[in-house]
Amino acid sequence: MIRYLLLSLLFISGCTEKSTPDETEPAGQFITILGIAQDAGFPQADCQKVHCQQFWDGEVKKRHVVSLGLTDQSTAQNWLFEATPDFTAQLHQLKKTSRNDDLSGVFLTHAHIGHYTGLIYLGHEVMGASEVPVYAMPRMKSYLETNGPWSQLVTMDNISLQQLHSDSTIQLTPNLSVTPFLVPHRDEYSETVGYRISSQNKDVLFIPDINKWHIWEKNIIEEIADVDLALLDGTFYDSAELPGRDMSEIPHPYVEESIGLFNNLPESEKAKVMFIHFNHTNPLILDSPERRKVEKLGFKVASEGLTIRL
Repeated sequence: MIRYLLLSLLFISGCTEKSTPDETEPAGQFITILGIAQDAGFPQADCQKVHCQQFWDGEVKKRHVVSLGLTDQSTAQNWLFEATPDFTAQLHQLKKTSRNDDLSGVFLTHAHIGHYTGLIYLGHEVMGASEVPVYAMPRMKSYLETNGPWSQLVTMDNISLQQLHSDSTIQLTPNLSVTPFLVPHRDEYSETVGYRISSQNKDVLFIPDINKWHIWEKNIIEEIADVDLALLDGTFYDSAELPGRDMSEIPHPYVEESIGLFNNLPESEKAKVMFIHFNHTNPLILDSPERRKVEKLGFKVASEGLTIRL
């Protein structure tokens, strides 16, 4: 009886830590969280801090760079959001979770190293893929077309670039659609977008990178109200996280800032917020007092392997 109640609660919430869908569940649509770390992953190269040493001592697991998998079981299709340096493990996990070998496309947010460099694995030296659709905004598309080694993926037809337009919806299947929207970020080589992923039943916001909420032309509180779940930039926990670094050069909304902004929301709205994209220094990336504090306040913290039913 207790087991039945627990399973029922998981179904109602729409989120479960199981890595694969249950054999008895009907065909459906879901998101799989394939990575939660900032571009450089966890542990980060040359990190000498205690939390990185925990990994090298075998006390904690690796955290992969931020990525989502999107699956429609009714059409046996999968998509990746972001092509990260951890592409190999994430593609494997996506196919394992969905129980099919499909990769119908890759959606990119921008041209920072953790978000597109995994495209190399589709190339001649690795998979030798054939015309995998890669969805990108105009500047991002141009960057891939005109800069090696990415341009080789285009000329050798490993990838097929599909140009996106802000606020213009792509219908992937009868059950799933994706809408990109511009967000302010350090746009050295490309623009930056977030995504709204929609099914017939749910809408999910995905914004792994943004400079600050208050400089965005949209109101983040209104955007949260309009969806069922919001996966939001949680790169840094607070302003003191990188001693000796000018944090203004790498602007992100600190988790403490976001909590302050969202703290007066009703509990039902707070429960929609799930932080993701954690720097290796962010205590939320591991089990920590800070992580428990955030969850006690009513917010969620992303975990790898989590599936979100749509």
